[in-house]
Amino acid sequence: MSTIRKALVAASVWLTAGLALAAYPDKPIRLVVGFPPGQATDLVARTAARKLQEALGQPVIVDNKPGAAGIIGSDLVAKSAPDGYTLVVGSSGTMAINPSLYSKLPYHPLKDFEPVSILSVVPLFLAVNPAFPAKTAAELVQQAKAAPGKINFGSGGSGVTSHLTMELLKHSLGIDLTHVPYKGSPAAVTDLVGGQINTMIDTGPALLPHMRTGKLRILAVASEKRNAAAPDVPTMAEAGLGNFVAPAWVGLAAPKGTPKEIVEALHKALVANWRDAPDVREQLNGLGAEPAVNTPAEFTKYIQSEIDKWALAVKLSGAKVD
Repeated sequence: MSTIRKALVAASVWLTAGLALAAYPDKPIRLVVGFPPGQATDLVARTAARKLQEALGQPVIVDNKPGAAGIIGSDLVAKSAPDGYTLVVGSSGTMAINPSLYSKLPYHPLKDFEPVSILSVVPLFLAVNPAFPAKTAAELVQQAKAAPGKINFGSGGSGVTSHLTMELLKHSLGIDLTHVPYKGSPAAVTDLVGGQINTMIDTGPALLPHMRTGKLRILAVASEKRNAAAPDVPTMAEAGLGNFVAPAWVGLAAPKGTPKEIVEALHKALVANWRDAPDVREQLNGLGAEPAVNTPAEFTKYIQSEIDKWALAVKLSGAKVD
């Protein structure tokens, strides 16, 4: 092939790629969520899908791929084409905790993904069934110390944020609770409402609707300040459990190798149509969550800092999943 012909072919490839990027998106986008419908990450993802669709002018479809603490959905996206049409809405669990918790994780949050932006900070709440005798968090701790292992707690599965956060709380308080893992948060919350389990830690979207109907009692929130959606609920510190702060978060990422222009297009859509949108803030605040946006570079640094933080937390808790 002549030099001139090679140059023409290279120019043609460059022009075709440039036109494809300029046209992005020109077909539906899939947001993969590694958790069941109704879980906090799913609810944030569905709100984000609607706002991205408004900003980008193409359908944005949420595709739930639950299982293995979000690993199935995350791995699917990690192995998808880096073209901006298959994205993952991950969580602090899938992107920060799993690397330390799982000895054979099939993906790495930074090596296999292009972070786009954080989407939401989701405070975690400590709840009990209304029939449970503890009326306050301090009473729950007293009863746990009086009967080690007799009180059980549920979670959305071994190794998910709700499980590991409770393990950290147990460690900090020196109490022994028996873990009952479920396949997803909704199933655990259903059994908490039904009285099959005693207590659990989970997000506002999972717990607050049941608090408002009297089906659950919320004892404390694991944040530095009270939550606007539940102003009567004390912080862990106010409840006498020490300065225990462990917010969950949700974020958007694309497969590694996704062109920078596409990542920037997604980020700009969020900047213009997410954090300061009144309908987004109202909807997420009503669930106990807060919308947030940062740059791809900032989100990358944040994920690394969270990986480091939860690596220490996993080591301290002794939790490990093979």
